Amino acid sequence: MFLFLVIALAVVVAAVTLAVVGGGEGTGPLPEAAPERLHDPLPPERPVSRADIDSLRFPLAPRGYRMADVDDALNRLGAELAERDARIADLESALAGARAASRVSMDKPAEEDHR
Repeated sequence: MFLFLVIALAVVVAAVTLAVVGGGEGTGPLPEAAPERLHDPLPPERPVSRADIDSLRFPLAPRGYRMADVDDALNRLGAELAERDARIADLESALAGARAASRVSMDKPAEEDHR
C-alpha cells in the first residue's frame, strides 16, 4: 500500500511539472497571467464621495492586495481629506470673524443709546 502511494505521488508531481514547464508539445510553459489592476479607481474629475469608497474593491494578488493600488487610493483619500480639513478651517475662521463683527456691530448701537 505504501509503495502505491509513493508511485501515485510521483505521478502527480510529474504531471504538474509537465503542465507547468511544458509537455514537450512545443507550446511551452503555461502562459503568464496578466496582473489584475484596479478596474474602478477613484474618480479623478470630482471629489470622492462615500459611495465611491463603498464601491472601491482592490484586486487580490498572490500575497494579499496590490500594494500600488492601495497606496494610490490612500494617497488620494489623504489629499482630499487634507483639502477638506483646510476648507473647514477656512470656513470656521470666516464664521468666527463674522460672529465677532456681528457682536461688535450689535454692541455699538447699545452704547450710543446710553449716551
